[in-house]
Amino acid sequence: MIRIDPSLAPLLALLLAAAGAVAQDAPIAIAIHGGAGTIDPDQLSPARRAAIEADLGAALDAGHAVLAAGGSSLDAVTAAVVMLEDSPHFNAGRGAVFNADGRNDLDAAVMTGHDRRAGAVAGLTRTRNPVLAARAVMEHSPHVFLIGAGAESFARARGLQRAGPAWFRTEARWQQYLDARERENERRRAGDRQAAASRRAADYYGTVGAVALDRHGHVAAATSTGGMTLKRFGRVGDVPVLGAGTWAEDGCAVSATGWGEMFIRAGAGHEICARVRLAGQGLAEAAHGVVARDIPALGGDGGVIAVDGAGNIAMPYSSAGMYRGRIDADGRRVVAIWAEDDGTAR
Repeated sequence: MIRIDPSLAPLLALLLAAAGAVAQDAPIAIAIHGGAGTIDPDQLSPARRAAIEADLGAALDAGHAVLAAGGSSLDAVTAAVVMLEDSPHFNAGRGAVFNADGRNDLDAAVMTGHDRRAGAVAGLTRTRNPVLAARAVMEHSPHVFLIGAGAESFARARGLQRAGPAWFRTEARWQQYLDARERENERRRAGDRQAAASRRAADYYGTVGAVALDRHGHVAAATSTGGMTLKRFGRVGDVPVLGAGTWAEDGCAVSATGWGEMFIRAGAGHEICARVRLAGQGLAEAAHGVVARDIPALGGDGGVIAVDGAGNIAMPYSSAGMYRGRIDADGRRVVAIWAEDDGTAR
């Protein structure tokens, strides 16, 4: 048993009280996204926009409630992403796009910054919430990345909720798949294969994600996606590739959305945090540099959400729009789609 000198008890009490006060006053922050891409205001009805913003707001508030109650950044990003996966409005979980064979293939990843634990999954077809499978890989296996049938078997063994094709399918995504398939067939018949590939990449990607800072000063990131419409050959994008679409280290967490191949080639998530850690750049400068210069230089576009250890948030994007939301360290709450919604720089 540890014995404490009675004369030191008052000092110890003061130190413990001070530590508790610091924890209560420590900043918390969270940001979420529901995908970036070609979001045409003329094609988004008022009713659909309201529904999308409502689901973004609900996910944002769910994650922030975890942080406000003293919960971990990992629990916060998980809670937010589960809600986004369960919404039919985003390309992840329910509402995911269809691959070339008319099926839904789902990818996800989670990562915590202070210890760099991580889990990732790809090619899931029956796990209702892929982000929970990614977290299970991190917490209940010696591995980091599981794919396909093996990942599905692991998720089932962990008792995660399963769902059939009807759960993931939405009529809007199915019609998008049929339209995209017909356009690609027309281009192939015309011999314009490159145009078909470019159109598919530019118009039909999407992702959901969250980053958060908790009262312990720990950051975390989580990302989930259905990938790219009409993807073939087991294509996997940036989301489950740590350092590309998902990354967290001490004081910096990033979740990306966009043309995944370019985010992989740029090592986008790690690159942003490396610029903060090694080059002394601010979070906004580092994130903007990668999103506005590096990714377009490779021929891609998209966006990221990022948070640092002080609760600063960056949400730059180079596409037409990005579904996003944030509650910063001062408690300011924003849900937005286009640049004019909150002044976010492209």
